[in-house]
Amino acid sequence: MARDPITGSSASSPYDNPVSPETSAGQIVGKKLKSRHVTMIALGGIIGASLFVGSANIIIAAGPAATLSYLAGGMIVFLAMRMLGEMAAARPAVGSFMEYARVGLGDWAAYIVGWLYWYFWVGVIAYEAVVGGGMIAEWFPAVPAWVGSLVLLAIFVTTNLVSLRSFGETEFWLASIKVVAIVVFLAAGLLFAFGLWPGSSISIPNLWEHGGFMPNGFGVVISSIALVLFAYFGAEIAVMAAAESEDPAKGIRQAANTVIWRVMLFYVGAVLIIVTVVPWNQLPTPDEIAPFAYVFSLLGIPGAEAIMTLVIFTAVISVLNSGTYSASRMFAALSEQRLAPAIMSKRSKRGVPVFAVLASTAGGLVATLVNFIAPSSGIYDFIMNSTGLVALFVFVFIAVTQWRLRLAMTPEQCAALTLKVWMFPVLNVLLIAAAIGIVFIMLGTDSGRAQVLTSFIAVGALAIFWPIVRKNLRRARAEGVIEPEPEPTPIG
Repeated sequence: MARDPITGSSASSPYDNPVSPETSAGQIVGKKLKSRHVTMIALGGIIGASLFVGSANIIIAAGPAATLSYLAGGMIVFLAMRMLGEMAAARPAVGSFMEYARVGLGDWAAYIVGWLYWYFWVGVIAYEAVVGGGMIAEWFPAVPAWVGSLVLLAIFVTTNLVSLRSFGETEFWLASIKVVAIVVFLAAGLLFAFGLWPGSSISIPNLWEHGGFMPNGFGVVISSIALVLFAYFGAEIAVMAAAESEDPAKGIRQAANTVIWRVMLFYVGAVLIIVTVVPWNQLPTPDEIAPFAYVFSLLGIPGAEAIMTLVIFTAVISVLNSGTYSASRMFAALSEQRLAPAIMSKRSKRGVPVFAVLASTAGGLVATLVNFIAPSSGIYDFIMNSTGLVALFVFVFIAVTQWRLRLAMTPEQCAALTLKVWMFPVLNVLLIAAAIGIVFIMLGTDSGRAQVLTSFIAVGALAIFWPIVRKNLRRARAEGVIEPEPEPTPIG
């Protein structure tokens, strides 16, 4: 038997089975992403308006203990990224966890998680387009919000259609703006908290005054984790992008290894600054002023609100850009395995899955237009709510898939892994249990129950079409179009 190209062992590895035609980074045509693109996507990929604006709602609910909610959510994301990183470092794939799920669990798993992930990002595309259009309308009242939304959709579908490098370059600069804004915020806020900023006094006692560090109890801190978790979703984009980079293995290791300090610095650090500088019960709601803008105004920085509004707009269009990329790459990967129409995997001379980009944007366009044309129909709200559990579904699939694939490997193959999950399989069990616990927490609130119910309706809708997809898979395999389905490795 030939020596394993990944582990150096002559024994068969679960990664020997090619995940898709895109598995080898060398087979991706066109210019690949540079290291700086992947680095900045990894740094700024998870920074969105949910931090700049949405963090206020969690702080108002949990008080200074909101930092614990962000810390706990960050640890869950870190575990998932580490597990994904182990698989991706062994065999980079643009389809990421969807394709590993196919190898480790079977076609059904790839079908469910892949389509849910695509559906999630289509919803995000619509949401960010609506928010961005609304911001444009505020700046230019003569421009209707729906026109602004369509303009943004047109801009970023074009950016993604031009080339992979075009997407990477755009995201590099958008992410750079977000990162710089947070670094300045952290530095200035730290000086203010210690009374070193002109006109300031030590404000650290805000952490335990005004009702204590945990004024509304531990239950609110735990329930806030569900909201925090969705703010973090998107960290896996860096792994997908790294598979299309000049050095996939390096990019994947970087994305998986640095996610913990990115979470600690950008999210936990920023929230800690806010609750230190401003008494939690005096923080304005995000409808009044964004928390970052409010803190900057306390620092006496001229035009603080206008500057942060521009930064928030940058965050919105950055997520719109990366969402279009993520949705299209997942759609193309599904197509390559005949889990989606075959045409979606067709690529241009520059390596862009053109039809997948257009179809993903069209899905976002439909949802956007529904919001403006029939706002009372409930369709837009259903789309937004039904993506609520996708992050948890993805994390669970990642944990179970990595578990199965690791068990299928020999000790020699495990030892040769360049990126490895610690305490296997204890952390897998912990991640799965945390995801289940969050679902039960969500069931305790009206909005959470709506998200759980609609998410399972979306899964049920996918299940209805599975027999048709499975029939097409069997036909494709009989014709030799795709490889046979790998035998899933049982746990235990």
